[in-house]
Amino acid sequence: MSDSSTQLTYKKIFYFWLPLAATWLMMSVEGPYLAALIARSPEPKFNLAAYGVAYSLALIIEAPIIMIMSASVALVRDEHSFKKLRNYTYTANGLLTLLMIILVIPNLFYFITEDLIGLPAEVSQLTHIATIILIPWPGAIGYRRFYQGLLIRNNLTRRVAYGTITRLSAMSLSALGLYIWGDFDGVVIGAASLSIGVTMEAAASRIMVKGIIKKIKLTVDSTQPLLTYREISKFYYPLALTSLIGLGVQPLVTFFVGQSKLALESLAVLPVVTSFVFVFRALGLSYQEVMIALIGEKKEGFNILFNFALILAGILVSLLGLFAFTPLADFWFKTVSGLSISLTDFARLPLMIMFFFPALTVLISIQRGVLVATKNTKPITIGTVTEFLTIVLSLIIFVHYMNLVGAVAATIAFVAGRLASNIYLTPFSFHSINERKRKISSNKEDNPRH
Repeated sequence: MSDSSTQLTYKKIFYFWLPLAATWLMMSVEGPYLAALIARSPEPKFNLAAYGVAYSLALIIEAPIIMIMSASVALVRDEHSFKKLRNYTYTANGLLTLLMIILVIPNLFYFITEDLIGLPAEVSQLTHIATIILIPWPGAIGYRRFYQGLLIRNNLTRRVAYGTITRLSAMSLSALGLYIWGDFDGVVIGAASLSIGVTMEAAASRIMVKGIIKKIKLTVDSTQPLLTYREISKFYYPLALTSLIGLGVQPLVTFFVGQSKLALESLAVLPVVTSFVFVFRALGLSYQEVMIALIGEKKEGFNILFNFALILAGILVSLLGLFAFTPLADFWFKTVSGLSISLTDFARLPLMIMFFFPALTVLISIQRGVLVATKNTKPITIGTVTEFLTIVLSLIIFVHYMNLVGAVAATIAFVAGRLASNIYLTPFSFHSINERKRKISSNKEDNPRH
């Protein structure tokens, strides 16, 4: 990876990014695909709402491990650092799996879903079944993201995409099989398919990284101090906290929406709307690892990477806007997603509100990528706290004081929160770039022979 940013061109960036983009794009298809099956199953409103809640709960448990891919790209240099981060990852996976098991204890689970969130009993029971099925999800996510980071660091991004193809194939076959030949609730089909798919992807990632691990175990990097668990924790805990806060906002949004005007309709359409927007956001999220891997030791690749990102943001916003403000929205929600006419009408305005969100996602991928590459991860956490607090404050105002429809309040809050985070991170990301360049210039002056 050391020379991957040398003589960067748009073509090199594109071909490095493309498999990662394809990976995220394929993952983003999961949501709309499963939502479409659930919408065509009996009791779609209850099942869609339960699927959205169960998925949100699984995401918050998964959150602390999701950034391990970035850590793997940035930290694994040789056999010692590989073993340290691997052990760290496996320990975290075990703890998160234990937490999932504790969460599904009936008394605790129904207290959270019925007493705190306020779900109807029918939805709460379906959510409980789905969450039990999703117990393997966090551990499998952490396992495969650690090994995918090794593939990215070694410029094997295509293999990451192959792993996602494995995941989608397993998920699709499972979903179709359960839908056609089984007599299951829609939420069960969705949860089971997700668990099977991500487990298969984790296994495929481990197989594809086998050769890289052999090479790493023969490598000793004497130019860097030995990596310790304390250093890993210092580097990673802001990233883990960032994901925890960022993904933890989903159950909180569910809580507010559950108390809002037209709550059940909002809970039913939100996963459909946000999963569709995620298709476009995913291409921006994939750019974070590109920034980390290609920006270069001297951060000389920043300008061209930034320009590429601007083009990407413009394309994504234009495409989503085309759906949000034309009859294509009806085609997507009614024909593809299988929503009823009333729910299709209900989903239009939330989609319009979120049409610019992909550009904000691209921007935050640039900002976080720069901060991870310069090992300045603390501002990322504070930026996420800013986003979280903005979303909470927005929901309190829109739901409790302005009495807005839940889905509308939630989508406005999502956009406002991300914009607040972008604004906060802007000076820190540019300062990190300038500071790095200043240190390199200073080192050259102190060591003219270098």
